[in-house]
Amino acid sequence: MWAGRVLRAAPSAAPRGRRALSALTQLRGVLEEELGAIRGAGTWKSERVITSRQGPRIHVDGVSGGILNFCANNYLGLSSHPEVIQAGLQALEEFGAGLSSTRFICGTQSIHKDLEAKIARFHQREDAILYPSCFDANAGLFEALLSPQDAVLSDELNHASIIDGIRLCKAHKYRYRHLDMADLEAKLQEAQNHRLRLVATDGAFSMDGDIAPLREICHLASRYGALVFVDECHATGFLGATGRGTDELLGVMDQVTIINSTLGKALGGASGGYTTGPGPLVSLLRQRARPYLFSNSLPPAVVGCASKALDLLMESNAIVQSMAAKTQRFRSKMEAAGFTILGAGHPICPVMLGDARLASCMADDMLKRGIFVIGFSYPVVPKNKARIRVQISAVHSEEDIDRCVEAFVEVGRLHGALP
Repeated sequence: MWAGRVLRAAPSAAPRGRRALSALTQLRGVLEEELGAIRGAGTWKSERVITSRQGPRIHVDGVSGGILNFCANNYLGLSSHPEVIQAGLQALEEFGAGLSSTRFICGTQSIHKDLEAKIARFHQREDAILYPSCFDANAGLFEALLSPQDAVLSDELNHASIIDGIRLCKAHKYRYRHLDMADLEAKLQEAQNHRLRLVATDGAFSMDGDIAPLREICHLASRYGALVFVDECHATGFLGATGRGTDELLGVMDQVTIINSTLGKALGGASGGYTTGPGPLVSLLRQRARPYLFSNSLPPAVVGCASKALDLLMESNAIVQSMAAKTQRFRSKMEAAGFTILGAGHPICPVMLGDARLASCMADDMLKRGIFVIGFSYPVVPKNKARIRVQISAVHSEEDIDRCVEAFVEVGRLHGALP
């Protein structure tokens, strides 16, 4: 009887196998069609392999000789600073490779608490909470803080992580036109019936290099009883007199309620993000923020590197001051050559080209001339607004900057981007 059941069941096994194979074949067809469309549009993103540590000069797999790197977020050059590296090694030796756990189970060490206190002190806030990345910090904040009784008002060009974080929450959602204060005011007027109103903006917008008008935003927030949230990933460490960010730059540190930022750019360049703000908010995030509750704690080496980076920054603002002059040198020379550069004074310098294929081809030819830059195109930026985003670092020399400009002029003329 049992054998008979097996024999009777056997014929049905083959169709299931064929169906599974058919489904996989269908999936492959769908994926190849999508990938082919990306290649055909000229927006394919290839990853270049770096065979050295991050810095102003790097080595790239398949390219002979040293390459000048002009597309990293290594704003202060601390990714390979000897004291930062040593601090990471010391933390690795003393606290191990990792905690194998989330923070609330058994993944909190003294260095995590020390770094959170240092971040809060740096930003002049009450408390801070660490995350694996600022993407996670943005994913955790809005859902934990805002309810269906609340409203969030977001700049239309905010970073993808802010957009995704807002999607996760149940608050009423308003999107205002980029940097448009009249539109923000209109949206604030619409949102007056909600319990909490939170204006969310990048401090510095990473694709265009422009800076949010925080004075005006804070004025409107005060007028309409709203809170202000700022993502400072592309500002922490180098904007403002002492590198505190756009709120320091624009004189509104006491008016911004919540700051999210990263340890993975200017502050050592490894990984990690954080929220800093009112103490009760940070306490709530420890109880409810899902990326915090369900992610392993930051590795000790990362914590050690970031902590030393903050020490160096708080000891002296000399690195911060050197960036402004180098950024201005690049911008003025490129504009004099005939290029259009977006933004104003930020070390993110988008060289606008429009066509995605042109941006990609020019970036490839820049590499042949010893300059590492990347073309940005849709969906990272809007269609027909492709660009090569150049990023100035404090550790670039004036000669490095001049060489980059010369290469752009050569390649621009070669591809018809310049007369």
